[in-house]
Amino acid sequence: MAVTADHLYDILSKYADSLGIQLNNDKEFVLDILDGLLKNEERYGYRSCPCRLASGLKERDEDIICPCRYRDDDIRDFGSCYCSLYVSAAWNNNTVPHGVVPERRTQRR
Repeated sequence: MAVTADHLYDILSKYADSLGIQLNNDKEFVLDILDGLLKNEERYGYRSCPCRLASGLKERDEDIICPCRYRDDDIRDFGSCYCSLYVSAAWNNNTVPHGVVPERRTQRR
C-alpha cells in the first residue's frame, strides 16, 4: 500500500509531538508539502525537501532529506523550518513573527 499525504501527516504529527515541536497548523499547506515529499520520493527514492532543488544524488542531498539537517536550528532561531512544515508551538500560536527563514544550505555543485 502506498503512503498517502494524509497517512504521512498522522505519522509526522506524532513524530513532531515526540520532539516537542509541531506541524504547521495549516493542514492544507502541510498536505501540499507532504505531497511534494512523496513526489520527490517517487522521483529520487528519498523524501527530499520540496522547497529546495534536489540533485537526485542521495549523497549530495542528505542534508535536505526531510527532516532536513537545518530544521532544529531554524525552529530555534525563527520558529519554523525553511519550508514551515515543522514549527514551534509559539509559531503556531502566533506569538513569534512568521518571517522568511533564510537558506542555511551552502551552494552545491
